[in-house]
Amino acid sequence: MLQTLRQPRWLILTVLVVVLAGVFIRLGIWQLDRLGERRDLNAEISARLEAEPVALEDLLAEADGDLESIEFRRVVAGGVFDPSEEVLIRSQVELGQAGFHVITPLTGPTAVLVNRGWVPLNMDEPPVDALAPAGETRVVGWVRLSADRPALGREDPAGEVDVFSRVDVERIGGQVPYPLAPVYVVAMGESDELPVPVDLPDVEDEGSHLAYAIQWFGFAVVGLVGFYFLVKTKGNGSAGES
Repeated sequence: MLQTLRQPRWLILTVLVVVLAGVFIRLGIWQLDRLGERRDLNAEISARLEAEPVALEDLLAEADGDLESIEFRRVVAGGVFDPSEEVLIRSQVELGQAGFHVITPLTGPTAVLVNRGWVPLNMDEPPVDALAPAGETRVVGWVRLSADRPALGREDPAGEVDVFSRVDVERIGGQVPYPLAPVYVVAMGESDELPVPVDLPDVEDEGSHLAYAIQWFGFAVVGLVGFYFLVKTKGNGSAGES
Protein backbone atom coordinates (compact mmCIF):
# COMPACT_ATOMS: atom_id res chain seq x y z
CA MET A 1 0.00 0.00 0.00
CA LEU A 2 2.80 2.44 0.91
CA GLN A 3 4.57 1.53 -2.28
CA THR A 4 1.47 2.51 -4.23
CA LEU A 5 1.26 5.90 -2.49
CA ARG A 6 4.89 6.65 -3.44
CA GLN A 7 3.93 6.65 -7.11
CA PRO A 8 3.66 10.26 -8.39
CA ARG A 9 0.08 10.04 -9.65
CA TRP A 10 -1.12 8.38 -6.44
CA LEU A 11 0.77 10.92 -4.37
CA ILE A 12 -1.00 13.76 -6.20
CA LEU A 13 -4.34 12.01 -5.81
CA THR A 14 -3.69 11.54 -2.08
CA VAL A 15 -3.03 15.25 -1.65
CA LEU A 16 -6.22 16.12 -3.55
CA VAL A 17 -8.33 13.74 -1.45
CA VAL A 18 -6.89 15.07 1.82
CA VAL A 19 -7.43 18.68 0.76
CA LEU A 20 -10.98 17.94 -0.33
CA ALA A 21 -11.71 16.14 2.94
CA GLY A 22 -10.29 19.15 4.80
CA VAL A 23 -12.64 21.45 2.89
CA PHE A 24 -15.62 19.22 3.75
CA ILE A 25 -14.63 19.20 7.44
CA ARG A 26 -14.24 22.99 7.43
CA LEU A 27 -17.69 23.37 5.88
CA GLY A 28 -19.10 21.08 8.57
CA ILE A 29 -17.50 23.21 11.30
CA TRP A 30 -18.89 26.35 9.63
CA GLN A 31 -22.38 24.87 9.77
CA LEU A 32 -21.91 24.08 13.47
CA ASP A 33 -20.85 27.69 14.02
CA ARG A 34 -24.00 28.82 12.21
CA LEU A 35 -26.04 26.49 14.42
CA GLY A 36 -24.51 28.07 17.52
CA GLU A 37 -25.35 31.55 16.21
CA ARG A 38 -28.92 30.46 15.46
CA ARG A 39 -29.33 29.04 18.97
CA ASP A 40 -27.96 32.24 20.50
CA LEU A 41 -30.37 34.31 18.39
CA ASN A 42 -33.31 32.11 19.35
CA ALA A 43 -32.41 32.46 23.02
CA GLU A 44 -32.16 36.25 22.68
CA ILE A 45 -35.52 36.48 20.90
CA SER A 46 -37.13 34.23 23.51
CA ALA A 47 -35.79 36.39 26.35
CA ARG A 48 -37.08 39.57 24.70
CA LEU A 49 -40.53 38.09 24.12
CA GLU A 50 -40.74 36.93 27.73
CA ALA A 51 -39.78 40.33 29.17
CA GLU A 52 -42.49 42.58 30.59
CA PRO A 53 -44.12 44.92 28.03
CA VAL A 54 -42.72 48.45 27.95
CA ALA A 55 -44.41 51.62 26.70
CA LEU A 56 -43.48 52.34 23.09
CA GLU A 57 -42.11 55.79 23.89
CA ASP A 58 -39.91 54.42 26.68
CA LEU A 59 -38.61 51.60 24.50
CA LEU A 60 -37.67 53.95 21.66
CA ALA A 61 -35.90 56.21 24.13
CA GLU A 62 -34.05 53.20 25.56
CA ALA A 63 -32.92 52.18 22.07
CA ASP A 64 -31.39 55.63 21.46
CA GLY A 65 -31.30 54.91 17.73
CA ASP A 66 -30.11 51.29 18.04
CA LEU A 67 -33.36 49.79 16.78
CA GLU A 68 -31.94 46.26 16.48
CA SER A 69 -31.56 46.22 20.27
CA ILE A 70 -35.36 46.41 20.72
CA GLU A 71 -36.56 44.11 17.94
CA PHE A 72 -38.88 41.40 19.36
CA ARG A 73 -39.28 43.31 22.63
CA ARG A 74 -42.84 43.34 23.95
CA VAL A 75 -44.39 46.76 23.86
CA VAL A 76 -47.55 48.65 24.79
CA ALA A 77 -48.87 51.36 22.48
CA GLY A 78 -51.92 53.51 23.04
CA GLY A 79 -53.96 55.70 20.71
CA VAL A 80 -56.66 55.64 18.05
CA PHE A 81 -56.51 53.50 14.91
CA ASP A 82 -56.64 55.38 11.59
CA PRO A 83 -58.36 53.06 9.07
CA SER A 84 -58.13 55.73 6.35
CA GLU A 85 -54.39 55.03 6.09
CA GLU A 86 -54.63 51.23 6.35
CA VAL A 87 -52.59 49.13 3.90
CA LEU A 88 -52.14 45.42 3.17
CA ILE A 89 -49.07 43.20 2.87
CA ARG A 90 -49.50 40.59 0.15
CA SER A 91 -48.43 36.92 0.03
CA GLN A 92 -49.15 36.01 3.66
CA VAL A 93 -50.25 32.45 4.47
CA GLU A 94 -52.34 31.29 7.41
CA LEU A 95 -53.61 27.70 7.83
CA GLY A 96 -52.65 26.94 4.25
CA GLN A 97 -54.60 29.88 2.82
CA ALA A 98 -53.13 32.89 1.04
CA GLY A 99 -54.07 36.34 2.18
CA PHE A 100 -52.80 39.63 3.56
CA HIS A 101 -51.49 41.15 6.74
CA VAL A 102 -53.44 44.25 7.76
CA ILE A 103 -51.27 47.25 8.68
CA THR A 104 -53.15 50.08 10.39
CA PRO A 105 -51.57 53.23 11.87
CA LEU A 106 -52.23 53.79 15.57
CA THR A 107 -52.16 57.50 16.29
CA GLY A 108 -51.18 58.51 19.80
CA PRO A 109 -48.26 60.12 21.61
CA THR A 110 -46.16 58.25 19.04
CA ALA A 111 -47.91 57.17 15.85
CA VAL A 112 -46.91 53.65 14.85
CA LEU A 113 -47.89 51.07 12.25
CA VAL A 114 -49.60 48.03 13.76
CA ASN A 115 -49.82 44.63 12.09
CA ARG A 116 -53.31 43.65 13.24
CA GLY A 117 -53.15 40.17 11.71
CA TRP A 118 -54.12 38.06 8.71
CA VAL A 119 -57.17 38.26 6.45
CA PRO A 120 -58.06 36.12 3.39
CA LEU A 121 -57.62 37.14 -0.22
CA ASN A 122 -61.20 38.34 -0.65
CA MET A 123 -60.41 41.23 1.72
CA ASP A 124 -58.20 42.94 -0.82
CA GLU A 125 -59.26 46.56 -0.30
CA PRO A 126 -58.44 48.52 2.87
CA PRO A 127 -59.97 49.37 5.21
CA VAL A 128 -60.92 45.71 5.40
CA ASP A 129 -64.21 44.41 6.77
CA ALA A 130 -62.36 43.25 9.88
CA LEU A 131 -62.43 46.79 11.22
CA ALA A 132 -59.98 48.11 13.78
CA PRO A 133 -61.43 48.98 17.19
CA ALA A 134 -62.80 52.53 17.37
CA GLY A 135 -61.79 55.07 20.01
CA GLU A 136 -58.90 54.90 22.42
CA THR A 137 -57.17 51.53 22.13
CA ARG A 138 -54.33 49.81 23.97
CA VAL A 139 -52.25 47.47 21.82
CA VAL A 140 -49.88 44.91 23.29
CA GLY A 141 -47.47 43.45 20.78
CA TRP A 142 -43.86 42.99 19.81
CA VAL A 143 -41.53 45.23 17.86
CA ARG A 144 -40.33 44.52 14.33
CA LEU A 145 -37.90 46.48 12.21
CA SER A 146 -38.80 48.00 8.89
CA ALA A 147 -38.27 45.46 6.10
CA ASP A 148 -35.74 46.12 3.34
CA ARG A 149 -36.33 44.95 -0.22
CA PRO A 150 -34.31 41.80 -1.01
CA ALA A 151 -31.85 42.05 -3.90
CA LEU A 152 -34.24 40.16 -6.18
CA GLY A 153 -37.41 41.15 -4.33
CA ARG A 154 -40.44 42.79 -5.82
CA GLU A 155 -40.31 46.60 -5.91
CA ASP A 156 -43.46 48.37 -4.77
CA PRO A 157 -44.88 50.87 -7.29
CA ALA A 158 -44.43 54.58 -6.87
CA GLY A 159 -47.22 56.82 -5.64
CA GLU A 160 -49.91 56.07 -3.09
CA VAL A 161 -50.79 52.38 -3.04
CA ASP A 162 -52.85 50.11 -0.79
CA VAL A 163 -50.99 46.81 -1.14
CA PHE A 164 -47.28 46.35 -0.44
CA SER A 165 -44.80 43.48 -0.60
CA ARG A 166 -43.37 44.11 2.88
CA VAL A 167 -43.68 46.44 5.84
CA ASP A 168 -41.34 49.22 4.73
CA VAL A 169 -42.07 51.83 7.41
CA GLU A 170 -40.41 54.69 5.54
CA ARG A 171 -42.19 53.88 2.27
CA ILE A 172 -45.60 53.52 3.91
CA GLY A 173 -44.92 56.59 6.03
CA GLY A 174 -44.38 58.60 2.88
CA GLN A 175 -48.12 58.43 2.17
CA VAL A 176 -49.25 59.01 5.77
CA PRO A 177 -49.86 62.67 6.79
CA TYR A 178 -48.05 62.39 10.15
CA PRO A 179 -44.67 61.07 11.30
CA LEU A 180 -44.40 57.41 12.27
CA ALA A 181 -42.19 55.53 14.70
CA PRO A 182 -39.21 53.96 12.86
CA VAL A 183 -40.43 50.45 13.82
CA TYR A 184 -43.80 48.72 13.67
CA VAL A 185 -45.72 46.64 16.18
CA VAL A 186 -47.16 43.15 15.64
CA ALA A 187 -50.29 42.90 17.78
CA MET A 188 -50.51 39.92 20.11
CA GLY A 189 -53.67 38.14 21.15
CA GLU A 190 -55.97 35.19 20.55
CA SER A 191 -59.08 35.50 18.43
CA ASP A 192 -61.35 33.31 16.34
CA GLU A 193 -62.37 36.35 14.35
CA LEU A 194 -60.56 38.24 11.61
CA PRO A 195 -57.91 39.43 11.48
CA VAL A 196 -56.11 36.33 12.78
CA PRO A 197 -53.22 37.38 15.07
CA VAL A 198 -49.75 36.72 13.68
CA ASP A 199 -47.91 33.79 15.29
CA LEU A 200 -44.97 34.52 17.54
CA PRO A 201 -41.52 33.76 16.11
CA ASP A 202 -40.61 30.07 16.30
CA VAL A 203 -37.68 30.12 18.72
CA GLU A 204 -37.40 26.31 18.55
CA ASP A 205 -36.52 26.30 14.86
CA GLU A 206 -32.77 25.76 14.45
CA GLY A 207 -32.82 25.48 10.69
CA SER A 208 -30.92 22.80 8.77
CA HIS A 209 -27.43 23.63 10.01
CA LEU A 210 -26.96 20.42 12.02
CA ALA A 211 -28.12 18.25 9.13
CA TYR A 212 -25.77 20.07 6.75
CA ALA A 213 -22.87 19.69 9.20
CA ILE A 214 -23.44 15.94 9.45
CA GLN A 215 -23.66 15.79 5.67
CA TRP A 216 -20.30 17.56 5.17
CA PHE A 217 -18.58 15.41 7.81
CA GLY A 218 -20.09 12.37 6.14
CA PHE A 219 -18.64 13.39 2.77
CA ALA A 220 -15.20 13.70 4.39
CA VAL A 221 -15.42 10.26 6.02
CA VAL A 222 -16.73 8.57 2.88
CA GLY A 223 -14.01 10.17 0.77
CA LEU A 224 -11.16 9.19 3.09
CA VAL A 225 -12.42 5.67 3.75
CA GLY A 226 -13.20 5.09 0.09
CA PHE A 227 -9.75 6.30 -0.94
CA TYR A 228 -8.12 4.06 1.69
CA PHE A 229 -9.80 0.96 0.30
CA LEU A 230 -9.05 2.04 -3.26
CA VAL A 231 -5.33 2.33 -2.46
CA LYS A 232 -5.40 -0.93 -0.51
CA THR A 233 -7.05 -2.75 -3.41
CA LYS A 234 -4.53 -1.29 -5.83
CA GLY A 235 -1.66 -2.30 -3.54
CA ASN A 236 -2.96 -5.87 -3.20
CA GLY A 237 -3.37 -6.09 -6.95
CA SER A 238 0.18 -4.92 -7.56
CA ALA A 239 1.53 -7.42 -5.01
CA GLY A 240 -0.37 -10.23 -6.69
CA GLU A 241 1.02 -9.33 -10.10
CA SER A 242 4.57 -9.47 -8.75
